[in-house]
Amino acid sequence: MNIASDQPQAILLVPTSAGAGLTSACLGLIQALDTIGLKAGFLKPFMQNELNGPGLDRSTALVSRTLNQRPPSPISQARLERLLRDDQTDELMEDVIELFDQVTRQAYRDGSALDLVVVEGVVPTQHTTYATQTNAQLAHALNARIILVGTGDLHEPQRLAEELDMHARSFGGVSSKRTLGGILMRMKNLPYGGHEDELSAAPGTVKPQLEEPVLEELRRYSPFLATESFHLIGIVPQSKTLTAPRTLDVARALDARLLNEGDAAGRRVMSTSLCARSAANALHIFTPGSLVVASGDRDDVILAAALATMNGTKLAGVLLTNGFMPNDNMIEMCRPALRTGLPVLAVETDSLTTAQNLTQINREIPLDDFERAEQVARYVAAHMDLDWLKANLSRGYTRRLSPSAFRFQLVKQAQQAKKRIVLPEGNEPRTVEAAIICQRRGIADCVLLGQREEIENVARHRGLTLPEELAIIDPESTRASYVGPMVERRRGKLNELTAEAQLQDNVVLGTMMLAMDEVDGLVSGAIHTTANTVRPAFQLIKTAPEYNQVSSIFFMLLPEQVVVYGDCAVNPDPDAETLAEIALQSARSAEAFGIEPRVAMISYSTGDSGSGVDVDKVREATRIARERAPHLAIDGPLQYDAAAIESVGKQKAPDSPVAGRATVFVFPDLNTGNTTYKAVQRSAQVVSVGPMLQGLNKPVNDLSRGALVDDIVYTIALTAIQAGQRNG
Repeated sequence: MNIASDQPQAILLVPTSAGAGLTSACLGLIQALDTIGLKAGFLKPFMQNELNGPGLDRSTALVSRTLNQRPPSPISQARLERLLRDDQTDELMEDVIELFDQVTRQAYRDGSALDLVVVEGVVPTQHTTYATQTNAQLAHALNARIILVGTGDLHEPQRLAEELDMHARSFGGVSSKRTLGGILMRMKNLPYGGHEDELSAAPGTVKPQLEEPVLEELRRYSPFLATESFHLIGIVPQSKTLTAPRTLDVARALDARLLNEGDAAGRRVMSTSLCARSAANALHIFTPGSLVVASGDRDDVILAAALATMNGTKLAGVLLTNGFMPNDNMIEMCRPALRTGLPVLAVETDSLTTAQNLTQINREIPLDDFERAEQVARYVAAHMDLDWLKANLSRGYTRRLSPSAFRFQLVKQAQQAKKRIVLPEGNEPRTVEAAIICQRRGIADCVLLGQREEIENVARHRGLTLPEELAIIDPESTRASYVGPMVERRRGKLNELTAEAQLQDNVVLGTMMLAMDEVDGLVSGAIHTTANTVRPAFQLIKTAPEYNQVSSIFFMLLPEQVVVYGDCAVNPDPDAETLAEIALQSARSAEAFGIEPRVAMISYSTGDSGSGVDVDKVREATRIARERAPHLAIDGPLQYDAAAIESVGKQKAPDSPVAGRATVFVFPDLNTGNTTYKAVQRSAQVVSVGPMLQGLNKPVNDLSRGALVDDIVYTIALTAIQAGQRNG
């Protein structure tokens, strides 16, 4: 099974400001995508308490009810901020990948496969100063394409253009391939839209468009706006109806008492009117949808509201201020109006303060206002460019496996494999800690070779407790049992004395355990050289039937994607035949771990630009590999920059299927490969996982002697997955 090969494409909606209508944009986009036959899930990775308020996450609940989905609950704001403070972004993004995976799996359980997942980004507020940085990290972790969600006034085009341009810079700018375009929400002063008849319009029926003078003005401040580089996917007019809160929402926001609840959950506040004059001089405010605000001792206003109600005017309600309550006789006189559902609210604040508080009410869709959510989804979808969405999203996006997704999928698939991995360096402190982590997380059942007392002391000094199920085998108690099988396996090359001597090395002992199927894989190298780890495997495990060589790869966790480097640890100077086999092994390994293989055969020249023995070897290796795997995207010779950087690849090898997009880099010799991997790892502070050996009958993997605990954990996971794939 390939890691992450079936993951849907992620579309990250990034708001340019608070109040941009982010959740509404998500609802409308998902409904628009459904109209063109693309099934989209929804994910909100992070809770934002200051926008959401207490209780369930508003966006997740609305999507769940409105679109009949079951998205997972977001990560709490407290955990988000703690991990950011502790500089544990990797762990945070792995949590996000777990949520993304839950969305996909839930869709499968519900009987459908997702084409896309719409992801709601972090809203920038005074508190969330980390919003831009976190959205950029989300984009990298999910390999997401970006849609900016903005709002504004066409009378202020400079402000709108500069805001979009500024936020796009975190993702490569408005002209980058990652940035799809923008959705403009709640736009003021549009030359069209906002009509009541559009509230029930079908998706895509109101074509997003701006007049050419307006477009020219926008491009004046940001040249790529509203072009093929940055498409305006939706332009949604401000709708007074769809931003109108229910009377119940007003009561909650003001912490008002409901003297008569009536139809507070069904009536919407289209306008608020402060009645400071006598009722006779303010009859014009008693209109449908009006919330009449007056002091509680204004009997004339209360009576006027009751009379208007009895005459069929459906007021949003009456809001009484100053803490004054109408007397019982007045309430009784108004009883017929109250029975029609007229809401009556009361607050302690004075009328002016109350009016000011009303202007500051959050206009986002409340958690339980499903009617408004459904209307908003339809309205936003009606203003989407469906033709553009179909043309640009149906054709997909170059799949990249991000470091966060790679780490998450490693752990997940290792947990599913349930393999037993022997660790010959059983008393080495980093190895002990890694074994404990793997055992507790279910990554693998680890077997430590060493004396129990010594291993327990190591754990105690690191403040760790050994899990009961973690196996510890004392080599002294078991070496003798492997002498005979080892002599048999290397008949004619060993006798009992030499076998017994070699078995004093725990790596050899662990390799024999693997050869006899007592364990499923071996990881060593924290205190041993690569030769110490690999030589026993060559002698006792041998190569797989389909291969003649053993080689190695590193998984290089670059900032935006994971790529494969091979061979950087085993073959000093491979000939063309061997180099071709390394390329095929590396491509197969990449594919098995969710990386779409596009293989670049690296040399000091590109194409036919150079000659000589070394470049001819790479050219011949490319020819052999193509013959053996004609389906594989492979090209060479390519210089590293031509293989890795799109602009250089287009210039140096414009017809290459690999140039500028390579995911597997095959180096011509060990000198080049090892030097390059270490230069990238150290200079760019890139995490590398490996070396992972390929071509053996059973998985044996080496560690760098500078390996961190996490490096060992992920190498154990790699080994468990290799064992599971071989068994499968």
